[in-house]
Amino acid sequence: MGGTRANRNGTEDGAGTREEGAMQAEAGFGRKDAMAPRPLAELLQCPPAIGSLLNGSAHCVDYETGAVVFRQSEMCLGLYVLAAGQFLRRTERKETRLMLGTSRAGELVELAAVLGDKRHTYTLSAQTQGSVLLLPIEALNQAFSEYPLLRMRLLEELAREVSRAYFVSSQNRILRTRQRSSGTSPA
Repeated sequence: MGGTRANRNGTEDGAGTREEGAMQAEAGFGRKDAMAPRPLAELLQCPPAIGSLLNGSAHCVDYETGAVVFRQSEMCLGLYVLAAGQFLRRTERKETRLMLGTSRAGELVELAAVLGDKRHTYTLSAQTQGSVLLLPIEALNQAFSEYPLLRMRLLEELAREVSRAYFVSSQNRILRTRQRSSGTSPA
């Protein structure tokens, strides 16, 4: 008896293949989307009183090309929101200098320092003329105390940031391994 067979979705074999492929692609996209940075307005969304506290304490600082915004291991002054320009993140580990990459307008930087031991984990300097909005640590601590959900949102964003860095690192490692096994040298 040669009829068609139903697959697990109740459709005939082959009938749901395209849809299933699309669903699998969307599922994969969802994992990457979970690592995507959240919009700043969403991260800092809070009750009006907390918003007023943060807005009232925030101040903008302009930087010339080459100026250092903060240095690794110094005490963190607060949460930095890059308002304009392009900035370079560098770190020193075991007497080795590493360039971590660039940051651009709209990015939050140094969540780890704000939410951790209050020491900068890298050095940030201006690659171009730019400006930074600083939310002072004292105001942030008060906001965290009065509205703990804000701290939780920032912790979630820090987890996404770590996941993104791990993903990029693992992709680079896979690429280097493939290049070594094929006999080509990395670029």
